[in-house]
Amino acid sequence: MKQLEDSRLSKQDITIAIVIVGVMFFIFGLVSWVNSILIPYFKIACELTHFQSYFVAFAFYIAYLCLSIPSGFIIQKIGYKRSIMYGFIAMPVGASLFIPAALTRAYGLFLSGLFVIGGGLTMLQSAANPYITILGPIESAAKRISFMGICNKLAGILAPLIFAAVILKETDGDIFALLDSGMLDEASKNAMLDDLIERVIFPYSVLAVILLSFGIFIRYSVLPEIDPIENNKEETIDIQRTSIFQFPYLILGAIAIFVHVGTQIVAIDTIISYAGSMGIDLLEAKVFPSYTMSFTIIGYLIGIFLIPKYLSQTRMLQICCIIGLFLSFGVIFANQNVTFLGHTANLSIWFLCSLGLPNALVYAGIWPLSIHGLGKFTKLGSTLLVMGLCGNAIMPVLYGYFADLIGLQKAYGLLIPCYLYLIFFALYGHKVQSWSFKGIGKLNKKKIL
Repeated sequence: MKQLEDSRLSKQDITIAIVIVGVMFFIFGLVSWVNSILIPYFKIACELTHFQSYFVAFAFYIAYLCLSIPSGFIIQKIGYKRSIMYGFIAMPVGASLFIPAALTRAYGLFLSGLFVIGGGLTMLQSAANPYITILGPIESAAKRISFMGICNKLAGILAPLIFAAVILKETDGDIFALLDSGMLDEASKNAMLDDLIERVIFPYSVLAVILLSFGIFIRYSVLPEIDPIENNKEETIDIQRTSIFQFPYLILGAIAIFVHVGTQIVAIDTIISYAGSMGIDLLEAKVFPSYTMSFTIIGYLIGIFLIPKYLSQTRMLQICCIIGLFLSFGVIFANQNVTFLGHTANLSIWFLCSLGLPNALVYAGIWPLSIHGLGKFTKLGSTLLVMGLCGNAIMPVLYGYFADLIGLQKAYGLLIPCYLYLIFFALYGHKVQSWSFKGIGKLNKKKIL
């Protein structure tokens, strides 16, 4: 593992690292966003209820909560590069579990495989996010994270399409209708279900090979190791800190990550059901998540253009959080049908799609503000932020609870307190240096602003 004697990386080192990490984020997207099609597919092939099918997302993302701290200790001990390699080696193990799970049509084993894949991804995220944050100047970190986000969302657009092309056939509509009719005898039904579920063996076997190959590539790549103590230290530190919990802005940032990814996943994963409530069928509604992701990519491009030349990442975060709050009010209160892009739907669904625009730069803004100046606590602190990604598992469940209670549109009221907290963090929370809250602490403006 290459250790840099000089903490300052050359432009060539940074360029190589950004390209490699960009490919990593593309792979993250392939692995993560395919869950959107696994949910309905498993529902049919494993004969699940709606509630049971959503454990696909829960099993995958809950790994962030369970394994982030162990991942942090591993990264602390062996460094970023080897941790990335081991993360890529762990994910093929989970993908391989899909083979016996498919042969036995055992949903629990599928969930175990998803949890293992999520665990490997947890280690990768714990290493990759702080790595790209402190790889170059901290004031342009949001710009680098935006580039990573584009790689991730492009994969998110492709993953369901590729997976569907591999496992679905033109005649499947007839098969689904027969299964739903209840007219098949038990033997015929089981034969059809076995055929459906065994189709996942090939794509996940290929995925396992790709992940393992990239892990080996990382081992022998020129990806530079970085020293977080040198690359992410404050120029002036007025107190001696002995724990990550003595960095209030880090803790507040982890909460911000939790509510932010929750708003993001709710805007994407619930939009098809919301479109269905307006009388839009599944074949038409399936494109709405792509609209949200397209808005997200536009947001990333805006960030790359504006940060830090025209706007600081802190100011951009503040603007995006405020925009997100106003768009959320639009989601809740808009009540007029419009025709746009060939769809006739309530205007509120377009407010929901457009949340992708500000959401793109919220994550990119939270990370550098939360992780700056941690020094020797950078690796462990980053795992705390990664734990916040479990919002992906928990927030959709909360939305579903409120949707059953008060209706689909009103349930989006859950977004309001989330964006209010994000505005607090963007304006004040990231400055808190002491739990006493005695005058919000001074930040190193040269690094953050």
